Amino acid sequence: MKVVHIVAGKVFGGVETHLVTLARFRKLCPEMQTHFGVCYPGRLSEELKATGAPVHVLGAAHVSQPWTIWQARKRLRDVLAEEKIDVVICHMTWTQAVFGPAAHSMKCRSVIFLQNPVAGRHWTDLWARSATPDLVLAVSKDTARSSGKVYPDTACRVVYSPMPQFESHARAEARPLVRRELFTPDEATVFIQASRMDTWKGHHILLEALGRLRDEPGWVLWIAGAPQTAAEQVYLDELQSIVARLGIKERIQFLGQRRDVPRLMAAADVFCQANTGSEGFSWAFMEACSASLPIVTSAIGGAPEIVDETNGNLVAPNDVDALAAALREYVGNPERCRVMGAAGYRRVHQMCDRERQIRKLHEILASLPSATEVLQPT
Repeated sequence: MKVVHIVAGKVFGGVETHLVTLARFRKLCPEMQTHFGVCYPGRLSEELKATGAPVHVLGAAHVSQPWTIWQARKRLRDVLAEEKIDVVICHMTWTQAVFGPAAHSMKCRSVIFLQNPVAGRHWTDLWARSATPDLVLAVSKDTARSSGKVYPDTACRVVYSPMPQFESHARAEARPLVRRELFTPDEATVFIQASRMDTWKGHHILLEALGRLRDEPGWVLWIAGAPQTAAEQVYLDELQSIVARLGIKERIQFLGQRRDVPRLMAAADVFCQANTGSEGFSWAFMEACSASLPIVTSAIGGAPEIVDETNGNLVAPNDVDALAAALREYVGNPERCRVMGAAGYRRVHQMCDRERQIRKLHEILASLPSATEVLQPT
């Protein structure tokens, strides 16, 4: 079976990490030959090519310039014909709207992979309804529950993300080195957030909660991530203003874009991300669990499928007081951090076993009827 995953590729986040993981570990299921299609060359296409996987650049596609949509679809049709692709998997609704029709025109099986919940009201969701897939895949149970808002009559299956190849660092070695580099005391309780600078990632809620702990000694916060858009730069400026207003500037470090997040996590104590909106299945949470960090986050989206009382805290979104109370439990309590971090490590590796999840994806796709079978009279 030949499969091609399609994504815009303009930015690099969870969806892109998922695709790179599938590329790196595609040999765990040799029955499924995996290709990738991207609209915009950049970091994603470079990392995919580095794995040796076939990467096809389909070209920029702009809704305001319909001819670019037609050109991108033609390039995809050429790829499907030349490579004899069996299944086209479009990641998220914009991609399905743009490329789903090309898959159907070539009589390929069409699948949309939802990486985050959909509301069904966004213009990309409405547009995607015109390109109904043969199957919906979802990265979490929460995301699967939302799929009916766009495709009420299409079956949906859940496939957890396979565990990425996170770089491993021995905590005993990384901790003193990183803390010295970042001028952080060895005995401090280090909270860390590593994510895009999106408002719904809840940096501002986290800062307000830590403002409640201003008089609590012994904690610091590292924030890894840099703006990738003008709106994200405005958000970062707002965060820095919040820090100044709360009087915690000396305890907050904005680290910018980092390529060594696993190393940072190995030197931290607790991962915190106070999401104000749902996300499907957080790669940052997986990375934090892999680094044996407990997680404090909002009880929405796919988070409850990763975090429970054994490996972290779930609080109501936008509840600053509840978040502050949860964070307080970890300050000066390294044993709590250690025990809950170990539980998270076991939990995520069990849920996201690479071979099991990649083979599950293949089994689901292989069970789809071919276009010829679908057209057979009953």
